[in-house]
Amino acid sequence: MKKLITAAFFAAFLPAVSYAATLDFPSDEPVASITIPDSWGPKETDSGIEANAGDDAIYLSIDVTDEEGTQEVIDACVEFLKKSGVTVDLATQKESNGELNGMKATSLDWDGKDNDGDVSISLTFVSPKPGKILVITYWGTKGMQEQHGPELQAMITSLKAAE
Repeated sequence: MKKLITAAFFAAFLPAVSYAATLDFPSDEPVASITIPDSWGPKETDSGIEANAGDDAIYLSIDVTDEEGTQEVIDACVEFLKKSGVTVDLATQKESNGELNGMKATSLDWDGKDNDGDVSISLTFVSPKPGKILVITYWGTKGMQEQHGPELQAMITSLKAAE
C-alpha cells in the first residue's frame, strides 16, 4: 500500500494552484472525474484524458476500459511509451495493491530512461465501478517530478468514480 500511486509520486503539501474545471470522462458516459490544473493542458482522448506538466517533466493519462479491454489498453500504453523514447527496466518492477479514494487499485512501478535521463514509470489499475477499469499511465523525470508533487497529490485526491 505504501507504494500505491500517492506514495510513489506525490508530496504531502498542497499549494494554491489554479485548477481547471473538474473533467468527467469519457464525456459521453462518465465513469470518473478528476481536476487537473490548466497549466497541464488537460484534454480528452478517445478513451479517457491526458495531461502534461508545463515543463514536460510529467505525463499522466487515464484510460477507461472494461475488464475485457484492459490488455488492449495496456498494450497501447506500452506502445505509446516506446514511441516516446521510454525504456523500462523490467528488473525494477514493484507491485502494490490497495485503495485509491475508496476504489480498489493495483500499481506496477518501474524505473527507466527517456531522452532526458532517468524516469519513473507506473501503470495503475483502478476500479471505479463493477466492470470498468481506469488505467493510469504515469511517466516522470526523476529529479524534477518532486517539484510537481503537490499538483499530482491534488489531482489524484480529486480522482473519483462518477456518480
